[in-house]
Amino acid sequence: MYGLLDGAKACSAADWAELAKTEIARLHSEDRLPVLVGGTGLYLRTLLDGIAPIPEIDPQIRAEVRAASVAENLAALTPLDPVAATTLNPGDTTRIARALEVVRSTNKTLGEWHEEREGGIGDAIDLTALVLTPSRPWLYERCDRRFQQMIDHGAVEEVETLLARGLNPNLPVMRAIGVAEIAKYLMGEWTLEETVAAGTIATRRYAKRQYTWFAHQPPPEWPRFHDPLEGEAIDRALAMLFSAG
Repeated sequence: MYGLLDGAKACSAADWAELAKTEIARLHSEDRLPVLVGGTGLYLRTLLDGIAPIPEIDPQIRAEVRAASVAENLAALTPLDPVAATTLNPGDTTRIARALEVVRSTNKTLGEWHEEREGGIGDAIDLTALVLTPSRPWLYERCDRRFQQMIDHGAVEEVETLLARGLNPNLPVMRAIGVAEIAKYLMGEWTLEETVAAGTIATRRYAKRQYTWFAHQPPPEWPRFHDPLEGEAIDRALAMLFSAG
């Protein structure tokens, strides 16, 4: 499900989950095995556990929140949803704005809404899971290599084409790792070396958040595999996966 939608169309976790359900049903009808790979824990959780039935956000409230700075929104969120205000990353513009617009528009916090999840498929499928938590140095070396490979295989040209479209800067595609960094290079603000350095740092930070989520959020009965998936370790990981099923 890569390259499925145009970047001008925002795709939420709920939108993705509906697309994934359709694809999973198709594969099952063909007696094939769907494999879900993280990634983004929020998307997997939405697919498996469902999503909170949050009503549409008041457009005026959304506009006011999205026009404010992340610091202003965090300050406004603190008395209304102290749990979210203290647990969210202070620099996470998107999640802080979302938490604030929800509580302002519905008078219920995101945490309260998330207790009412619906539409998940976790109870209707036979799921076998394996959480991969390799060593941080191994993971970060691959993060660094990945961003350099992106540069080597056309990322600069891709971002140049994307910027030429003049899309809304709040779209997810415009906030993807590498877009802002490469844009500064294209505008002459950074050298290519500075762009690569910033891009690898952003990749590492994102991977760190993913690592933390997968280390703590999935059900405790999901087995964890700590070795890098190289050589014979792949066979051991597969044996663990199938034995868990």
